[in-house]
Amino acid sequence: MGKKINPKILRIGTIRTWPSVWFGVGDDYISKVKQDIGVRRYLFKNFKEAGIDKTEIERGTKKIVINIFTGKPGMLIGRGGAGIEDLKNKIHRKFLKNFRPGEIEINIKEVSRPNLSAQIVLQSMIIDIEKRVPFRKVMKQAIGRIEKAGAEGVKVQVGGRLNGAEIARTEKLVKGRLPLNTIRADIDYSRGWASTTYGSVGIKVWIYKGEVFSDKNKNNTGEVIKKNV
Repeated sequence: MGKKINPKILRIGTIRTWPSVWFGVGDDYISKVKQDIGVRRYLFKNFKEAGIDKTEIERGTKKIVINIFTGKPGMLIGRGGAGIEDLKNKIHRKFLKNFRPGEIEINIKEVSRPNLSAQIVLQSMIIDIEKRVPFRKVMKQAIGRIEKAGAEGVKVQVGGRLNGAEIARTEKLVKGRLPLNTIRADIDYSRGWASTTYGSVGIKVWIYKGEVFSDKNKNNTGEVIKKNV
């Protein structure tokens, strides 16, 4: 099972939760899901170099809060916060027309260790492969950065017409442990593709950060204690 489904979905309700917090029924639910997907795709597509890890969306009756976690917050904030206002206006015009601009709140939060984020690592790999850097070099550099950041295990997989080969194939590199079926194992996962002149190259990244125990084992700051194995 662990190899057939998204590792994040498998852990929903135990050590992970949903990135969207709101309630909807019928057509209202459908419209909200479309808005959330549109906002996330827009951010990941237009701010690849900003290193966006995830986007959390919280909705109230007359307010929506969008929390963007990024490795390079300065690229989104801009000079004097002008970038946030510009981003808010674009999101309002494209996706959130049912809200007023004053009812949309965007918070930019910095990711402390970006090399432990599968999504940020994936985006950097996509940028390198689209610049025609050899895929094996990209994979080895990514694994090296992840190991230095303190990960317990990592797997990187690429597939497609690698380096312009006539026949598509899949190659992967694995370092350390990756217990996909252990529910308490904190495994970050992301997938995407790089658009090259020879076609799309699919990329998948798994990062194992250690084990997460129950909420009873919290420290004074309220953070869940992790145990590296």
